[in-house]
Amino acid sequence: MTTATHEETLGFQTEVKQLLHLMIHSLYSNREIFLRELISNSADACDKLRYQALDNDALYEGDSELRIEIDHDAEAGTVTVRDNGIGMSRDEVIENLGTIARSGTAEFLKQLSGEQQKDARLIGQFGVGFYSGFIVADDITVRTRKAGTAADAGVEWHSKGEGEFTVADIEREVHGTEITLHLKEDAGEFADEFRLKSLVRKYSDHIEVPVRMPKVEAAKDEDGNDIQGSETTTWETVNEATAMWVRPKSELTDDEYKAFYKHVAHDFSDPLAWSHNKVEGKLEYTSLLYVPGRAPFDLYERDGARGVKLYVQRVFIMDDAEQFLPLYLRFIKGVLDTRDLSLNVSRELLQQDPQVDKIKSALTKRSLDMLKKLAKDGEAYQTFWNTFGSVLKEGPAEDHANREKIAGLLRFSSTHTDSATQDQSLADYVSRMQDGQEKVYYIVADGFNAAKNSPHLEVFRKKGIEVLLLHDRIDEWMTSHLTEFEGKSFVDVAKGELDLGEIENEDEKKAQEETAKAKEDLVKRVKEALGDDVQEVKVTHRLTDSPACVVLPEHEMGFQMRRIMEAAGQPMPEVKPILELNPEHALVARLEGVEGEGFENLAHILLDQAIIAEGGHLDDPASYVKRLNTLLSA
Repeated sequence: MTTATHEETLGFQTEVKQLLHLMIHSLYSNREIFLRELISNSADACDKLRYQALDNDALYEGDSELRIEIDHDAEAGTVTVRDNGIGMSRDEVIENLGTIARSGTAEFLKQLSGEQQKDARLIGQFGVGFYSGFIVADDITVRTRKAGTAADAGVEWHSKGEGEFTVADIEREVHGTEITLHLKEDAGEFADEFRLKSLVRKYSDHIEVPVRMPKVEAAKDEDGNDIQGSETTTWETVNEATAMWVRPKSELTDDEYKAFYKHVAHDFSDPLAWSHNKVEGKLEYTSLLYVPGRAPFDLYERDGARGVKLYVQRVFIMDDAEQFLPLYLRFIKGVLDTRDLSLNVSRELLQQDPQVDKIKSALTKRSLDMLKKLAKDGEAYQTFWNTFGSVLKEGPAEDHANREKIAGLLRFSSTHTDSATQDQSLADYVSRMQDGQEKVYYIVADGFNAAKNSPHLEVFRKKGIEVLLLHDRIDEWMTSHLTEFEGKSFVDVAKGELDLGEIENEDEKKAQEETAKAKEDLVKRVKEALGDDVQEVKVTHRLTDSPACVVLPEHEMGFQMRRIMEAAGQPMPEVKPILELNPEHALVARLEGVEGEGFENLAHILLDQAIIAEGGHLDDPASYVKRLNTLLSA
């Protein structure tokens, strides 16, 4: 029996306490994922040892046959998962098993509802790894030693999942990690040999490291009966133990692809699509890329995990090789195995390797082609878009070479449906354009309702011209880089002069010019009343129901983008709007007949209302209310 020394009791990180409480007291479905998670962790530990041993094969300590072993004892009610991988030091044990090192934990916990079935699904999707053991066990012991350290550097970790754990130093002859689960009374099924084998084949058949289980055989007598006392135990490999991505596509089933995705992404749900390709020639590599069905919780965090698992000739190099995909495709998961990089690859070396850019370009095109194929299935693509659409919108700014391809994958709300669901493609829009229409019209606003009800849309609705309703925070920045599609230029209907081109006939244009001339005196009086509050005042033909609207110069930053920049602490130069008046509106007609202070008050009210309708903020709301009250009580 190993004697434990330097034993100390420590508390779990707050988030872990909440997570453990939920798993121990609430989760009864999907319990079998614990084995998948523990095997995946062991496989990663073996991969890391193989990589580090490239420079120092003494780390193998004479045992270079990497493996994972699963043992069980039905009488004692235990399951043991062990590996001869990299192992952990005492500090690493405390760090890895006392905290959730993955970013996004707080967001994850906010989504937990206390509803058993829903939370069970969330747990699986989050990929809680080691902690999933507590779904089936009420007592877990971990014994580990880091490869290359002395035998007395072993560590034992123990917890009942009740808010604290103990860590002690032990003697351990072998490196690697051994996890013993003391099963709950209602989880005894997992101490069964056939149940464990079926779970390995279901979830971990693709793991490259052999997963072995003990097989007891006895000698037979002449009648074929077992001879008592002749039993011998051998270790039987129960998984395929071949790197799945190197097997021919024709040999692989959809279920195998889905199972491998869950291992790579630590996700419980199925992927929406995948692409498996082997490239030979100047560049030689195999890639297996996946489009997830749901977003990770750290999708919008700068230091979130992203990228593919990188292997060089089936030797694991790194988990999140982000150099092989652009940032706007950070949701893509998968594996890249190449012969064209040196085996001692580090992140610094990757940045200097010219082959990386070539592979990145190829994987980017492969990913976009995969999304284009997925787009043929409207329902599946809508699921993708609802989850990752705002990330894909970063593409036109980041990837000029593939801008047209990305544009074809974008989806928007539009006046065609007047629905907040972003399900209209640019190709759909172009196919519905009116005769003589040469531009793609859009409006940017803080929210869908603000865009849908904007005064700027009035003339477009009257003439039946479709307008894209852009209401994501990223939209204005995206349109500054995406300026055309299939030769049709993009126009913001809230900026610059409104030019409907050939859609307007000559009679309409002539009538507008005559109206503008007739209202010159009114326009001059309003400009004098408003002074420096506006850049210009003019008569408009873009309004049918509203008395006035504010417009920005054509190349000026929009109101929404200005607010985002200011909220981020970026000082913005002041910009004066252009006030456009609807000569047909009763309020404008009333304004024309008012003199003195009443005229000035009404002119300011029209300006302030136009700014509010645009989703803007008034510099002096109290003065607006005072003027409005004066008008109402007159």
